[in-house]
Amino acid sequence: MKLRSNLLLPFLTLACTKPFYSSGVRAFSAAARNLPPLTQPTQIKEHIPLAQKAMDYFDSSPDPFHAVQTSVDMLEAASFTELEHEASYKSQLKPGGKYYFTKNKSTLVAFTVGEQFEAGNGFKIIGGHTDSPNLKVKPRSKLTGGSTGCVQLRVECYGGGLWHTWFDRDLGVSGRVFVRGEDGKIEQKLVKIDRAILRIPNLAIHLQTAKEREAFKLNKEDHLAPLLGMAVKDALEGKTDKEEKIEDGWTEYQEPLLLQMLSSELGVETSEILDFELNLFDVQKASLGGAYSEFVHSARLDNLASCFMAVQSLVEYSSTEGALASDKDISLVALFDHEEIGSDSATGAGSPIMGEAVERICNAFEPETADHVCTHSKSISQSFVLSVDQAHAIHPNYASKHEKAHSPKMNDGMVIKRNQNQRYATTGVTGLIIREIARKAGLKPVQEFVVRNDCGCGSTIGPIISSSTGMRAIDMGCPQLSMHSIRETMGTSDFTNGLELFKAFFEHFREVDDSFADRN
Repeated sequence: MKLRSNLLLPFLTLACTKPFYSSGVRAFSAAARNLPPLTQPTQIKEHIPLAQKAMDYFDSSPDPFHAVQTSVDMLEAASFTELEHEASYKSQLKPGGKYYFTKNKSTLVAFTVGEQFEAGNGFKIIGGHTDSPNLKVKPRSKLTGGSTGCVQLRVECYGGGLWHTWFDRDLGVSGRVFVRGEDGKIEQKLVKIDRAILRIPNLAIHLQTAKEREAFKLNKEDHLAPLLGMAVKDALEGKTDKEEKIEDGWTEYQEPLLLQMLSSELGVETSEILDFELNLFDVQKASLGGAYSEFVHSARLDNLASCFMAVQSLVEYSSTEGALASDKDISLVALFDHEEIGSDSATGAGSPIMGEAVERICNAFEPETADHVCTHSKSISQSFVLSVDQAHAIHPNYASKHEKAHSPKMNDGMVIKRNQNQRYATTGVTGLIIREIARKAGLKPVQEFVVRNDCGCGSTIGPIISSSTGMRAIDMGCPQLSMHSIRETMGTSDFTNGLELFKAFFEHFREVDDSFADRN
């Protein structure tokens, strides 16, 4: 009993000191209300404008189609010209030019031609990917709710998402819709319903067993179907006041409410909608976080952070006075779709897109009498791919998951990713080249990441491009937390760290590469 009294003493004393509680705390609260906000350290404050620009990019890019369009808008504002990809490049390309083309509206290639470029010179390439794990609407979207009275959508898991993070979030729909125009031609229209029309609700704790609560196991087919609304008579019958029910082998399998929302958003009749490619996304905007705004919280940091920095670096480099005038190489950004599912597609890094782009650009500047095979081989040997995908920052609550000497920190610079089993493309030579570029430009030293021997290792587009083209490559990225969550976190100043390294790559690569006595 005595022990119990001693344990309670501090709490009893605090509870009974009424003067302290009534006057001291209130006085402190009043003073706190009049305090100015925390002053941001200079090393954070100066990086916020770029981070905010990146946040606008993320909010505008809920899917690969929008990510490509947002990037195209940035390029066209910087006087990049869209190529007629099916036409000969010889008549379109010229030294000092700035160009881009897209594939499937979900993959983008943009490049500048140095004014000193000749066929056989190298390509300075930054590669990333536009896709992220998400839930995609199935081809037949209608999901009958039975006796629940709820309207839901059928969705399919894309990539390796942390699907439990999608519960109880405000979800919108985005993607592209195929519409038959008045002239009978089929048009592609981007759509972005940026409000909380969907939600995947958790099961109440009272309806779960203790074992279920502890495991939080979910069935991806049964438990991820989102709510769209409550069933109403016209919606269930598949018609509105303006249109009759349509049975064409596609429309009758779509959720009428979804078609009505799409038609309203696009300003077309539901009968004009022929098909769609849609995915779900969290409508919460990207935000600054932390006591001093040292973090950025957003969806799709993997890998839109790299996409933004790559496009922005090419825009800034190409706009720098004298940069293209002295450039002997091609500076190129390639943003591919389908990385999260292996890159084996017509628009992924495993497609011919990269190899064909290099060959066609070389051919456009090649003399008629040149040995094409020799010229192409020389160009490949002088080229370099900087494959940029996000890296794993050390997690403060799971530090043991990191190899102790290779634990990158947020806001501490970009990360070189290495794996001796070739899950990453980095070699001793390519890692040294990037470190030399950073040193030459006076940038923050790069960090290193190696996965623990008892953990699995992810991969990205670096090994795929390197093995298919023969170009040297390195895998890098900005450190982040919560990779593949619906909402991720990275350092505010790492946008600047990445952007400056990318621009330094375009500016200094040729000089650094030429300092090697042997490139092999």
